[in-house]
Amino acid sequence: MQWGECDLAMHIPSPIARRKARIEIIPLIDIMFFLLATFLMVSLSMVQNSGISVRLPEARTGRAQEPDETACLSIARDGTVFFNQEPLVLEAVPERLRAFKAAHAGGRIVLNNDREASWGRAVAILDRARECGITRIVIQTCPEKP
Repeated sequence: MQWGECDLAMHIPSPIARRKARIEIIPLIDIMFFLLATFLMVSLSMVQNSGISVRLPEARTGRAQEPDETACLSIARDGTVFFNQEPLVLEAVPERLRAFKAAHAGGRIVLNNDREASWGRAVAILDRARECGITRIVIQTCPEKP
């Protein structure tokens, strides 16, 4: 009998063990948390601030007000007037104030005047508000820095 003529085949085991393929969950969880955090960061950076950039004057005696039925009148540094973030000309302010008074009888107007803006325009708006019958007017300030 020569080499290779044997009826019995020798079975030589592979040095690499055969295992079943399986899906590892831990890396998938890591990837899902990474994608969730990325989605949250991107979506938060897409939020636009719709406020009017006004540097408020400082006051020692200012206190917080409740935001019930309020409308915000802002006057920017360049004198532009905003009613709830909507730009208006000074002549259109009484019409908006009358509409606000009709919708909210006990409503309050919050006046945000930039500290470098002309107070003459703020007084004109206060006068127009008084003509429309609005008596609850608050001038918004920020706390004084020590």
